[in-house]
Amino acid sequence: MTHDATPAVTPDWVSQIMREIDTLEFGAGFAHMTEDTEMFFGTEHVRGAEAIKAFFVRIDEPLNITHEVLEFWTAGDACLLRGEATMAKKTEPDRVVRAPFMHIYYLGDGEPLRIRTIRITAGPLETAAVM
Repeated sequence: MTHDATPAVTPDWVSQIMREIDTLEFGAGFAHMTEDTEMFFGTEHVRGAEAIKAFFVRIDEPLNITHEVLEFWTAGDACLLRGEATMAKKTEPDRVVRAPFMHIYYLGDGEPLRIRTIRITAGPLETAAVM
């Protein structure tokens, strides 16, 4: 089945997930994930809400980071967003790097809203600046 992507206002739950990734204080945004949620981040494959949280702690804890959603679309059971992350190592806060990212969320049926799968691409990135 094919779906056209339709521009939409970024929903609060997406903005909340971005804030939680930035602060590493997980709450209402990540509550939309379950132990069956799968995340594909580049070549990484992570399953389950707790493992996904741990993944973000591992990659983002050394950074000052802010994710900004620039565009958001819906397409059937999927939501797509394009954004930009601004980041710097906490040890080098003046060396700021910006990287584009794309998230695709595949949602489950029914209420409350549940995320089945997340696919994330990020970059290109000056990896030496933040890793």
